[in-house]
Amino acid sequence: MPMKPQQAYQQNSVTTASPGELTLMLYNGCLKFIKQGKKAMVNKNIQVKNEQLIKAQSIIHELMVTLDRSQPVSEHMLPLYEYIHRLLIEANVKNNPDILDEAAELVTEFRDTWKQVIQLCRKEKYTEGGQA
Repeated sequence: MPMKPQQAYQQNSVTTASPGELTLMLYNGCLKFIKQGKKAMVNKNIQVKNEQLIKAQSIIHELMVTLDRSQPVSEHMLPLYEYIHRLLIEANVKNNPDILDEAAELVTEFRDTWKQVIQLCRKEKYTEGGQA
């Protein structure tokens, strides 16, 4: 069965992305699943809510597992990832959209910071390459 153009584009963007870009994609995916989970929660669609929040939990778990523990910043990131993971579980169990808002806020902060890191790295790489 041939892929649709959008599926092919998405697959290509994942397979050609740098590790930094993949991490950014994970943050964005997590936020998307939290948003969809919250919408389903508000609409009382328990099955969809559960599915979406489990996807968000899986992304946070993946970020925890792949965290480079040799980097000093990981000492601060891991407890925050664990906290976000617990928030997602608690929101799902208690059916509480306010808890999802807190989780989304934290993921957004991580995502925005990560985006800045990628931009700085690109700028440094461009400058070091003698292009500036």
